[in-house]
Amino acid sequence: MSERVVVVDGVELCLETFGDRDRAAVLLLGGVTASMDWWDPEFCRRLAAEGRLVVRYDHRDTGRSETSPAGSPAYTARDLTTDPLRVLDALGIRRAHLVGVSMGGGIAQELAVLHPERVLSLTLIATSPAGTRAADHPLPPPAPRIAASGDPRPEPDWTDRAAVVADIVADERAYAGALGVDEAWVRRIAEAVVDRSRDVAASRTNHWAVIGDDDGVTFRLADIRVPTLVLHGTDDPLFPLPHGEALAAEIPGAALLPLPGMGHQVPPPQTWDVVVPAIARHTELRGP
Repeated sequence: MSERVVVVDGVELCLETFGDRDRAAVLLLGGVTASMDWWDPEFCRRLAAEGRLVVRYDHRDTGRSETSPAGSPAYTARDLTTDPLRVLDALGIRRAHLVGVSMGGGIAQELAVLHPERVLSLTLIATSPAGTRAADHPLPPPAPRIAASGDPRPEPDWTDRAAVVADIVADERAYAGALGVDEAWVRRIAEAVVDRSRDVAASRTNHWAVIGDDDGVTFRLADIRVPTLVLHGTDDPLFPLPHGEALAAEIPGAALLPLPGMGHQVPPPQTWDVVVPAIARHTELRGP
């Protein structure tokens, strides 16, 4: 594996690769505020062992990618959406399989429509339709325990490493499902997030200032024409399972694999024996 900072279009992005450069690329897209640390290195190695080049990267304002002052992001939602293309350009990769969780899944959907020449397939995890649906029934809102949380809890002291780690762990606990939370695993990731962030306050806050911006891009789920696999936790409290079912129903040819007990999260280790082979099967026999 190799981690490095690349500069594309004047943007500094940190990326890391696992596996053989001659294999088809799988690009992992994290959720809001998520650095690449949430894609566990062991998960990446297991997927690379299936004969893939696995790429993970830090969104702007996370990890070692470029950062803006906390509260003043110097980029737009459109920039976050097109950064995956910059990562591929930096690596000289023409087309890749996109695996996106939550916000990353929304980005992947949009790229599949606007830049289909760059996308081999989609794997959408714990996400919701980013395009318009043909169905006229609304999708269910967040679970009561999420909706009832009201105003966000006070921000931690960003200079207090232990407090920030505890805040990240608390977030993960809140969005977990019946599988629960592997506290040691999540704490290790949280510590990596804090230690790798150029500005941890910016990494935890700035995305919220830009996501949801109306950039004028609209598309239908039916416009997604690449092979699509939907992985969705049965206990997702933010996007309940019907969100995943809607993606599978309206994206032509899409398949749904429910993950029992998983919440709104990057697939935890308890699911890897199912998730890794599923992604490997979905991404096989499709060239670079």
